[in-house]
Amino acid sequence: MATDQSSGKNDIEEEEEEDPVDRLLSKSGCAKYHYAVQDCMVEHKDWRKCQKEVTAFRECISQQQNQKKT
Repeated sequence: MATDQSSGKNDIEEEEEEDPVDRLLSKSGCAKYHYAVQDCMVEHKDWRKCQKEVTAFRECISQQQNQKKT
């Protein structure tokens, strides 16, 4: 039985690559707000109960977009 050693290597390489979404969030400076929304969603299972977190994330993203325009 031959094993394919390259498939294991690809799995490791994929784990080491940063997720594009995580990279963009880190660049924007809004990652902590994004993760707060995710944590709230895990806890409450209802985005309507996470409006404080959603609003903070939205405001952070809006500020970043406005800074790019100027």
